[in-house]
Amino acid sequence: MKFRSEPHRITGSIAPLITPFSDDGDLDLESLRALVRWQLDSGSHGISLGGSTGEPAAQTVAERITAIETVAEEIADDVPFLPGTGAATLEATLEVTAAARDAGADAALIITPYYARPTQEALYRWYATIAAEFPDLPIVIYNVPSRTAVDIAPETVARLFRSVDNIVGIKETTTDFAHFSRVLHQSGPELLVWSGIELLGLPLLALGGRGFISAVANLAPAAVARMYEAWTDGDQDTARELHHALHPLVDLLFVETNPAPAKWVLHQQGRITSAAVRPPLITPTENGLTQIRALLDQSADLVR
Repeated sequence: MKFRSEPHRITGSIAPLITPFSDDGDLDLESLRALVRWQLDSGSHGISLGGSTGEPAAQTVAERITAIETVAEEIADDVPFLPGTGAATLEATLEVTAAARDAGADAALIITPYYARPTQEALYRWYATIAAEFPDLPIVIYNVPSRTAVDIAPETVARLFRSVDNIVGIKETTTDFAHFSRVLHQSGPELLVWSGIELLGLPLLALGGRGFISAVANLAPAAVARMYEAWTDGDQDTARELHHALHPLVDLLFVETNPAPAKWVLHQQGRITSAAVRPPLITPTENGLTQIRALLDQSADLVR
């Protein structure tokens, strides 16, 4: 919560945690706490939970709140906490966001409402309404059109940023790099922008991005954090080397639907008690595991 009044300090590698489940499908809070400690020990600059990698749509509101409270308690204000609190309905979004605020979140990451495919005017009103409910909580837009079937336009982002005081930034998860540039151009350099696309995290820094909320930090948190630090230290060669070294792990994440491959790796490493995902996802198939193992071998030094 100590970063809430200074959201510009939420920079670097913000690790978007998976949500561990037991073999029976229950929340595994002890594994979740262990993952937070590992991320902190590995040098991650912040923690997120409840984005796409965290399977929020497969959880009840009560489960999401419990997980957020658990992570906030374990972080204990050591680094910024930026949980995903959005949902397909306004009622659920407000409930989870209120709980995150009360738990001490530094900002709330609000996904564009999925499935409904709202217009740009509807998106503006959606975010303005949520922000008005939490005037003292920084709000970060979460744009991930591959998951939601709606893409918030750069013009809408700029309109929100200029007219709503506590809308401070956006997590852009689109492979259209021109979109990143237009968002920054239209909103100005004060807008906080993080990349949710693993292979665009480093390039975004050159445009003025503040860091990345990259799923690959679940597997190689130290390497992802070092990549950011190398860039900010002016060591572009090291930053580029790490960017390219992470390619096999990025490919691994998406052999089958994220986060199933990452959970399998974390379970193999003993970091979580089960590789379970919730329906409609499934654990990796045998063909998927063959690919995952091969890609893991290529990046073994980064995941130890």
